[in-house]
Amino acid sequence: MQTNRRDLLLAGACAASTAILWSPVTRLSAEGPNPPPETTTIRLAKNPVICIAPQYVVSDLLNAEGFTNVVYVQSDAGVEQTKAVGKGDIDFTLHFSGPLLLQIDRGLSITILAGIHVGCFELFAREGIRSVADLKGRTVGIQGLETSPHVFLSAMATLVGLDPAKDIEWVTSGPVKPIELFAEGKIDAFLGFPPEPQRLRAQNIGRVIVNSAQDRPWSQYFCCMLASNREFVRKNPIATKRVVRAMLRATDLCVSEPALVARRMVDRGFTARQDYAVQTLADVPYNRWRDYDPEDTIRFYALRLREAGMLKSSPAKIVADGTDWRFLKEVRRELGG
Repeated sequence: MQTNRRDLLLAGACAASTAILWSPVTRLSAEGPNPPPETTTIRLAKNPVICIAPQYVVSDLLNAEGFTNVVYVQSDAGVEQTKAVGKGDIDFTLHFSGPLLLQIDRGLSITILAGIHVGCFELFAREGIRSVADLKGRTVGIQGLETSPHVFLSAMATLVGLDPAKDIEWVTSGPVKPIELFAEGKIDAFLGFPPEPQRLRAQNIGRVIVNSAQDRPWSQYFCCMLASNREFVRKNPIATKRVVRAMLRATDLCVSEPALVARRMVDRGFTARQDYAVQTLADVPYNRWRDYDPEDTIRFYALRLREAGMLKSSPAKIVADGTDWRFLKEVRRELGG
């Protein structure tokens, strides 16, 4: 199947930007699938989170890698998405490492392949709350237990000596979403990820007390990582490497062409607000995948979650059972990382 040139360009791209995007795609097409991927269909997750922008602009690069059928499967941004990967209902997704580690610990068939970007979470609080330690006895809004915000804030709370199970009153999604409760002043804090922080800042609601893109130690570790179903990786190593390569190229596009990436996300229905998408691409560091060691991230969060009583396995066991860096190492050599 021949790829249509129009599908290879970001909507509305100017001629100069088009050349930037077209060049790696045509080069990959010219190389040809040698050897070809074991499957030509790839299923990716689709959810309201927009910090996973590389996943939403990777389809043309996947086409160039020999995948003729790129399918986006609607999912949540938390527990169910993780389980869908483990069950093989989704082949690949970008997801915060914390929920992935919980399910790897429980024996789910998940393999983490690469780190993609640093820090997209921001913790907002009302006046009078200056730090994570001040959340003791407070109400904090999250999507649900074991979702990315819950796992991330549990790690933060543990690091400052709080017991996240006892010291924080978690408010989960119900008829009124936690972000709305926070906006109305009915809860004390809210941990959000794009486009939620962009909305709260635009409306001047609350104050940021932790920004994981800027504040240590969180800014020193990956947030979203590329994960796959373990059996898919075992059966399809050529396809897996090609997906890793395409996803990292897409991550580079988020750095080099953020306005075009934001436009593509809107045009293809992944988000409604282009201004929030542009701001997200400016806020989130997409340029760290060459610099950071993804295994450091796994060990860091595994330790924090063990301290929180949420994880039973040792970091070494999690690394052994749930990671495979072979493809990343090969792609880094190819792409100069």
